[in-house]
Amino acid sequence: MLASTVIPAKDADVGSVGRTVISVDAMGGDRGPAAVVAGCARFARSVDGIGFILHGPKDELERLVSRRKPLSGLCRIRHSDRTVTMDAKPSHVMRNGKNTSMWSAIDSVRNGEAEVCVSCGNTGALMAISMMRLRKLDGINRPAIACLWPRRDKEGFNIMLDVGADIRADEDDLLQFALMGTSYARNGLDLARPRVGLLNVGTEEHKGRAELKSANDLIAAAAPAGDFEYIGFIEGSDIPSAHVDVIVTDGFTGNIALKTAEGTAEQIREFLKSAFAATPLSRIAALIAYTSLNRLSKRIDPRRVNGGVFLGLNGTVVKSHGGADAKGTEAAVKLAFDLARSRFSQRIAARVASATIARQDAVKGQPGNGTTQ
Repeated sequence: MLASTVIPAKDADVGSVGRTVISVDAMGGDRGPAAVVAGCARFARSVDGIGFILHGPKDELERLVSRRKPLSGLCRIRHSDRTVTMDAKPSHVMRNGKNTSMWSAIDSVRNGEAEVCVSCGNTGALMAISMMRLRKLDGINRPAIACLWPRRDKEGFNIMLDVGADIRADEDDLLQFALMGTSYARNGLDLARPRVGLLNVGTEEHKGRAELKSANDLIAAAAPAGDFEYIGFIEGSDIPSAHVDVIVTDGFTGNIALKTAEGTAEQIREFLKSAFAATPLSRIAALIAYTSLNRLSKRIDPRRVNGGVFLGLNGTVVKSHGGADAKGTEAAVKLAFDLARSRFSQRIAARVASATIARQDAVKGQPGNGTTQ
């Protein structure tokens, strides 16, 4: 294996004061580095104060960056000649992935060179490397992946976690997910007092597994100090509803729900396309309804909300969809930029630390202090 080589930035502004630096694994996606670089350029065109560290083959990335004027002077390229493939086992990557673009991208956050890492690569490997290099926050049992879920009101989104970091979660894990999700909603969606719901097979208190019933009590008890509203159990039909902001569940259930929604959105798109192409009259109807159909297509387009956030680590990692194009990558980079600007990692750490102290005080019979981070 060849060691990664640092290529000095051509423009000193990349890491200058006032710039938010995003570390990007340029080689992780199904569409290759061209889509990743194009997505970075799309976002750089719309915002000031951003810089990138791009990880991957030097010659290829330099050629791609040189074709994108919005990236002029904003990129530092860090050479990595190996890539984590989508079928790679996380255990193998942990042992042998040191010189990959994914490992290098995470290390830029670990070393303080960048605020957030973005990767389209293998989810399991990305989480494994992130946990090994960034480590879990003090007090966190299991990290979680949080995603944004379009809801029924005009432009709103709900947050759901976990959607695949770990298939298991006990009552303490679910409580931590609620606290981390609350901080994400407060800092990522600007919600002063988020509403939290616990996903279950029904809203009645007697339903669900034992750990869900215990988590229900724990989250309800933590709500006053955490300054969030706990609405109790919710069902699958409530996931896109407008009466909850943070949906808490285990990674097994959350990942199935997410993949089902993505598949359903694609199915609806195909059904509509087939129906409007069936006859000459239906094709005319499609032309008449073009504006409305285009609006619907945008609402169910997963690229608008591309980017799952790894929560519970000493650093922020955004997992972009493996098949993301330039538009999808742009959305993931925007999410990373917004989280970095809000000092999201520090706020999550403060919230978790405060909750841990409160739990310890409660066990000792002493009042705890809340936080609104």
